[in-house]
Amino acid sequence: MDAYLDIETTGLSPYYHQVTVVGISTGEGASHHLTQLIGSEITVGNIRDSIQGAETLYTYNGRRFDLPFLKKSLGIDLERGCYHCDLMYDCWSRNLYGGLKAVERRLGIRRKFPDINGYEAVRLWHRYLSTHDLNALRLLMEYNKEDVLNLRTLRTHLALR
Repeated sequence: MDAYLDIETTGLSPYYHQVTVVGISTGEGASHHLTQLIGSEITVGNIRDSIQGAETLYTYNGRRFDLPFLKKSLGIDLERGCYHCDLMYDCWSRNLYGGLKAVERRLGIRRKFPDINGYEAVRLWHRYLSTHDLNALRLLMEYNKEDVLNLRTLRTHLALR
């Protein structure tokens, strides 16, 4: 079984910022399962439970961002339990540079919310916290869901086993 992981944070530094959402997709085809952990749900136990049984963990820029961020903030080393494949490097080997959204545009992978980016994700989280705006939280979760599910689509485009 494979797992796909993407996180949202309040900033770029694991020393000064926090993880706000962890999205994980497991399974194959129509039987895939999406888990999204928010706020206090983001624990070592919940993350481990969500990727249990995964042989390969797929991310985009996860080697430099997602996994070090989780390791620093929670003390969890996700590369210990399974093989980690950072799709960014597979993209680079095919001359596909830039962030996930830029690569998606070059490959024709569409998004429901193309105007939401990492900066806007931070703003949505703060809006949710400060005003309890459930629509902001819903948009943030949809954004994270697209990130996670598009990792699977990207892997298919790259024709990786």
